[in-house]
Amino acid sequence: YLKDVDLIFTALPNGEAQEISNHLLKNNTLIDLAADFRLNKASDYLKWYKQKHRSLKNIKKSFYSLPEINGNEVKAYNIISCPGCYPTSILLPLIPLIKKKLIKINNVIIDSKSGYSGAGRGVHKKYKGGNLYESLSSYGVGFHRHNSEIQQEINKHTNKKFTFTFTPHLAPMFRGILSTIYVDLNKGINVNKLQKTLTNQYSKNRFVKILKQNTLISTNDVINTNNCHISICKTKYKNRVIILSAIDNLIKGGAGQAIQNMNLKFNYPESKGLK
Repeated sequence: YLKDVDLIFTALPNGEAQEISNHLLKNNTLIDLAADFRLNKASDYLKWYKQKHRSLKNIKKSFYSLPEINGNEVKAYNIISCPGCYPTSILLPLIPLIKKKLIKINNVIIDSKSGYSGAGRGVHKKYKGGNLYESLSSYGVGFHRHNSEIQQEINKHTNKKFTFTFTPHLAPMFRGILSTIYVDLNKGINVNKLQKTLTNQYSKNRFVKILKQNTLISTNDVINTNNCHISICKTKYKNRVIILSAIDNLIKGGAGQAIQNMNLKFNYPESKGLK
């Protein structure tokens, strides 16, 4: 039945897209919204997802596509992995700064808050009897699965050791992610250099918007869009800045990014279906 299929989107429990990939024909493209092909090593997948990879032959044939960073390479692959929601909000601001060696990479602190839709359908059962809709809670402290993805993708852009602390939180809202990233500047670098670098990086990208310095942003600014808003804020310390990054976890962190990758793969306008 796959012979007449051009494209398959999968948003299934971890492992299912791997099984489907074993049956793909040459004319099929698979775009996966889950984690099945996000990690380059089967050993990492086993470590972080607690299950063996079911399609070892296809790991090297797959491509992790964060459109604004490496989407120009997507056409060469028929198995496309969409980034996780948290990593999307984190990698978009960090990768350009690390590539240009503007920030120290030995102690980056990332504090992220997500709407409970990001926790899956089981969240209501898990918090049954608790106050999901009026409380803020941390989870996955120190060992959230997205640690592996963030580490892997940053490592592609630096030959130095990248160390970071990532703590996710569940917020009493349905959708949206706000990541607050604390970074120290390299010697001779100021906040204006960071602002200019990110502005230049994303000047031609429709969906990533670099706001004026010290702009206070919220998830409300990006809900129901494929946008990522980024703001660089000064602190009381000259060598330290706070980067704010907001996305809708269900669109830019999910289905929207999958459609964006489809558009790039099949030569449609990148914003088709996402306006």
